[in-house]
Amino acid sequence: MKAVQEIPGAVTVEPEVIETIARHTALEVPGVLWIAERDVDRILGLTGKSVAIVVHEGRVLVDLYVVAGPNISLLQLGRTVQHEVTRAIQQMIGMPVDAVNVHIEDVVYPPPENVPEPLGARQVA
Repeated sequence: MKAVQEIPGAVTVEPEVIETIARHTALEVPGVLWIAERDVDRILGLTGKSVAIVVHEGRVLVDLYVVAGPNISLLQLGRTVQHEVTRAIQQMIGMPVDAVNVHIEDVVYPPPENVPEPLGARQVA
Protein backbone atom coordinates (compact mmCIF):
# COMPACT_ATOMS: atom_id res chain seq x y z
CA MET A 1 0.00 0.00 0.00
CA LYS A 2 1.32 3.44 -0.92
CA ALA A 3 1.90 5.99 1.79
CA VAL A 4 -0.28 9.07 1.41
CA GLN A 5 1.81 12.17 0.88
CA GLU A 6 0.90 14.92 3.32
CA ILE A 7 -0.01 18.17 1.62
CA PRO A 8 -0.28 21.38 3.63
CA GLY A 9 -3.79 22.69 4.17
CA ALA A 10 -7.01 21.67 5.84
CA VAL A 11 -9.98 19.50 4.98
CA THR A 12 -13.28 20.77 6.36
CA VAL A 13 -16.49 18.75 6.43
CA GLU A 14 -19.70 20.69 7.03
CA PRO A 15 -22.22 19.27 9.54
CA GLU A 16 -24.76 19.03 6.68
CA VAL A 17 -22.52 16.42 5.04
CA ILE A 18 -22.50 14.36 8.23
CA GLU A 19 -26.28 14.78 8.39
CA THR A 20 -26.62 13.42 4.85
CA ILE A 21 -24.42 10.43 5.67
CA ALA A 22 -26.40 9.68 8.85
CA ARG A 23 -29.78 10.08 7.10
CA HIS A 24 -28.96 7.83 4.14
CA THR A 25 -27.23 5.22 6.29
CA ALA A 26 -30.21 5.01 8.67
CA LEU A 27 -32.63 4.64 5.75
CA GLU A 28 -30.62 1.64 4.51
CA VAL A 29 -31.20 -0.27 7.77
CA PRO A 30 -33.98 -2.84 7.30
CA GLY A 31 -36.95 -1.82 9.44
CA VAL A 32 -36.42 1.93 9.15
CA LEU A 33 -39.27 3.17 6.96
CA TRP A 34 -38.37 6.85 6.92
CA ILE A 35 -36.85 9.67 8.90
CA ALA A 36 -39.59 11.21 11.03
CA GLU A 37 -40.67 14.81 10.98
CA ARG A 38 -40.59 16.06 14.53
CA ASP A 39 -43.82 17.74 15.69
CA VAL A 40 -42.10 20.96 16.75
CA ASP A 41 -40.42 21.28 13.35
CA ARG A 42 -43.70 20.60 11.55
CA ILE A 43 -45.55 23.26 13.59
CA LEU A 44 -42.80 25.82 12.99
CA GLY A 45 -42.58 24.91 9.31
CA LEU A 46 -38.94 23.81 9.61
CA THR A 47 -37.50 20.87 7.72
CA GLY A 48 -34.36 18.77 7.96
CA LYS A 49 -34.16 18.80 11.75
CA SER A 50 -35.04 15.14 12.11
CA VAL A 51 -31.33 14.43 11.94
CA ALA A 52 -29.39 16.68 14.29
CA ILE A 53 -25.60 16.81 14.21
CA VAL A 54 -23.37 18.43 16.82
CA VAL A 55 -19.62 18.58 16.25
CA HIS A 56 -17.62 19.55 19.33
CA GLU A 57 -13.82 19.48 19.42
CA GLY A 58 -13.72 17.21 16.38
CA ARG A 59 -16.16 14.66 17.83
CA VAL A 60 -19.65 13.93 16.48
CA LEU A 61 -22.99 13.57 18.27
CA VAL A 62 -25.98 12.43 16.20
CA ASP A 63 -29.71 12.50 17.02
CA LEU A 64 -31.94 10.59 14.57
CA TYR A 65 -35.73 10.48 14.62
CA VAL A 66 -37.04 7.45 12.71
CA VAL A 67 -40.27 5.64 11.91
CA ALA A 68 -40.06 1.86 12.14
CA GLY A 69 -41.90 -0.94 10.44
CA PRO A 70 -43.90 -3.54 12.37
CA ASN A 71 -42.85 -6.93 13.73
CA ILE A 72 -39.28 -5.93 14.50
CA SER A 73 -37.34 -5.57 17.72
CA LEU A 74 -37.16 -1.82 18.25
CA LEU A 75 -34.20 -2.25 20.58
CA GLN A 76 -32.30 -4.23 17.94
CA LEU A 77 -33.32 -1.73 15.25
CA GLY A 78 -31.97 1.16 17.32
CA ARG A 79 -28.71 -0.64 18.01
CA THR A 80 -28.27 -1.50 14.33
CA VAL A 81 -28.88 2.12 13.32
CA GLN A 82 -26.35 3.26 15.95
CA HIS A 83 -23.75 0.80 14.69
CA GLU A 84 -24.24 1.53 10.98
CA VAL A 85 -24.31 5.32 11.34
CA THR A 86 -21.19 5.26 13.53
CA ARG A 87 -19.40 3.00 11.04
CA ALA A 88 -20.36 5.17 8.06
CA ILE A 89 -19.22 8.43 9.67
CA GLN A 90 -15.94 6.95 10.86
CA GLN A 91 -15.25 5.26 7.53
CA MET A 92 -16.20 8.18 5.27
CA ILE A 93 -14.95 11.11 7.33
CA GLY A 94 -12.62 9.62 9.92
CA MET A 95 -14.16 11.56 12.79
CA PRO A 96 -14.81 9.89 16.15
CA VAL A 97 -18.48 9.49 17.08
CA ASP A 98 -19.37 10.07 20.73
CA ALA A 99 -23.02 9.02 20.45
CA VAL A 100 -25.81 8.17 18.04
CA ASN A 101 -29.15 8.70 19.77
CA VAL A 102 -31.97 6.93 17.94
CA HIS A 103 -35.48 8.20 18.70
CA ILE A 104 -38.18 5.88 17.38
CA GLU A 105 -41.08 8.25 16.79
CA ASP A 106 -43.64 5.77 15.50
CA VAL A 107 -44.29 2.25 14.25
CA VAL A 108 -46.32 2.00 11.06
CA TYR A 109 -48.49 -1.03 10.41
CA PRO A 110 -49.92 -1.80 6.98
CA PRO A 111 -53.69 -1.38 6.68
CA PRO A 112 -55.54 -4.64 7.32
CA GLU A 113 -56.59 -6.52 4.21
CA ASN A 114 -60.17 -7.61 3.51
CA VAL A 115 -61.70 -5.02 5.80
CA PRO A 116 -64.96 -3.69 4.38
CA GLU A 117 -65.00 0.02 3.60
CA PRO A 118 -67.26 2.13 5.81
CA LEU A 119 -70.59 3.15 4.32
CA GLY A 120 -70.33 6.24 2.17
CA ALA A 121 -66.61 5.75 1.50
CA ARG A 122 -67.05 4.93 -2.19
CA GLN A 123 -67.80 7.62 -4.71
CA VAL A 124 -70.50 6.79 -7.25
CA ALA A 125 -69.74 8.12 -10.72
